[in-house]
Amino acid sequence: MRDVFFWMCMLIFNVVFGDADEVKSVSVMEGDSVTFHTDLTHIQRYDKIEWIDESQRALVAQINTRDKSSSICDGYDQRFRVKLKLVNQTGSLTITNISIAQSGLYKLQIIGNNATSRRFNVTVYARLPVPVITNDFLNCSSSEPSSNCSFLCSVMNVTHVSLSWYKGISLLSSISVSDLNIRLSLPVEVEYHDTNTYRCVINNSITNNTQHLTNVCKCSEHHVTLITAAVVVTALCLLGIIAGVIHHRKKAQIAHQQSHHSESTGETSGQC
Repeated sequence: MRDVFFWMCMLIFNVVFGDADEVKSVSVMEGDSVTFHTDLTHIQRYDKIEWIDESQRALVAQINTRDKSSSICDGYDQRFRVKLKLVNQTGSLTITNISIAQSGLYKLQIIGNNATSRRFNVTVYARLPVPVITNDFLNCSSSEPSSNCSFLCSVMNVTHVSLSWYKGISLLSSISVSDLNIRLSLPVEVEYHDTNTYRCVINNSITNNTQHLTNVCKCSEHHVTLITAAVVVTALCLLGIIAGVIHHRKKAQIAHQQSHHSESTGETSGQC
């Protein structure tokens, strides 16, 4: 009964005199570890530390100095099994090998002499893919020296990222997405014989990946090769068709002449 009365008094004290909840934004990559600090050098006697997953409205971990106990409460949905580490001296909590499913709002509740509460808004980002750059041959022309060739930068299955084209250090264009797992593409046009460095960059708030464009405007040469090959094949086909028609006509003419000759020979024999 005395313990219940004690903790009720501490809770009332915390509500009346405790600090208003602070909210700290935390960004982390999937698979990394994140630590929530209490900012305590040590837990004082009669302090009680509680870590709460507010998105699930569930107690995650706690330290009770009254009975000198600590526990990790990961059984409610097994999202934190073998992932939580609790420091008994300071009350800090670490989530290891964090996943996107563990994004959300976490609350630190300290009841006792160090009465306070604090919230951590955690955003877990997926690992970024490397952008893929392809030639856009549909917009590639070799007949006009002043025209441009086009390239397309693409990434698959991305969320909360930006995709950008850079010419040297100058930003040319950019596109952002917040939807889940979509394909993102961004085109760029490059003048023939342009020797500048181009790169396509995908980034989120904590990391990025870059793909460099090394074959600037080589699409024109490739395009010329394709056109030349197509012209040669077409010409060969036409020549073949013409040769076939001529051969067929000659053959038909010879057959006709032979037939006419046979008929003439037959009539003469009959008269003899």
